[in-house]
Amino acid sequence: MKKVLTIIVSYNFEPWLTKCLDSLLQSTYPTDIFVIDNASSDHTVARIQQDYPQVILRQSDKNLGFGRANNLGFDYAITNRYDVVFLVNQDAWVQSSCLQHLMEEDYGPNVGIVSPMHYDGTGEQLDQGFAGYIKAGQANLSSFPVPFVNAAFWLIPVPVLKQVGLFAPIFYHYGEDSDYANRIKYHGMHLIVSRRAIAYHDRQNRNNVSRAQFFQREYIYFLTEYANVNHSFFSAFAYGVVAPIKKAFLRSSSSHAGLLPYLAIAFKVLAQTAAVYHTRKRNA
Repeated sequence: MKKVLTIIVSYNFEPWLTKCLDSLLQSTYPTDIFVIDNASSDHTVARIQQDYPQVILRQSDKNLGFGRANNLGFDYAITNRYDVVFLVNQDAWVQSSCLQHLMEEDYGPNVGIVSPMHYDGTGEQLDQGFAGYIKAGQANLSSFPVPFVNAAFWLIPVPVLKQVGLFAPIFYHYGEDSDYANRIKYHGMHLIVSRRAIAYHDRQNRNNVSRAQFFQREYIYFLTEYANVNHSFFSAFAYGVVAPIKKAFLRSSSSHAGLLPYLAIAFKVLAQTAAVYHTRKRNA
């Protein structure tokens, strides 16, 4: 039986702590659990220490962000010779058979990441973001490839980690999964969804996005394009730096609302050129 390490990055984890950890402890396929706490201000650490002594807990004295914190778990898995890592968001939980279905199905060669089906926290419908990755007819297949699926639930074989690498530290929070999916593609691997594996992501009440959040997401998108190793550097520059400038002036023709924010995004992405260059070089 292959050794699985489930990795959870926590920050003020208390609202979901019991549901998340209990679901993993009740898994029909055994897994060790590794929690990296990003300096929570609630009782997350004390509760894990008291109620879940079997959980491997690492405490950071500062918020490392999602990618860098997960990298600590990746390093632990590699050092301790685990076969597979399973990333699970803190605001999420799994059916007891989820991991077993993920582990036991034959997906064929060149599989880099496997994901379960993502339902929302009510369990009544697919997570809204996840539903956008599914094409008509795919949901009737036992498993199927997708160009991307967010990292709320990612099963990654450790040999893939060794080949593709860890999360790029240039992405603090958000964007690291898109970048990793781009690297999976670069290495000729696939992202697969297993229909029989079911998990739940409790974010259905977070659909309202502020103006600041919208433009932050736009910045991350363009930064991801700049770092995308599937593009030549010239093309990446066009997609990551020139594109938001173009978008700024297209917006200005009808409204000035987007002009300055998109110009700011372009200059902010451009300022990351040295870091992007080193990221692209390392990822390739």
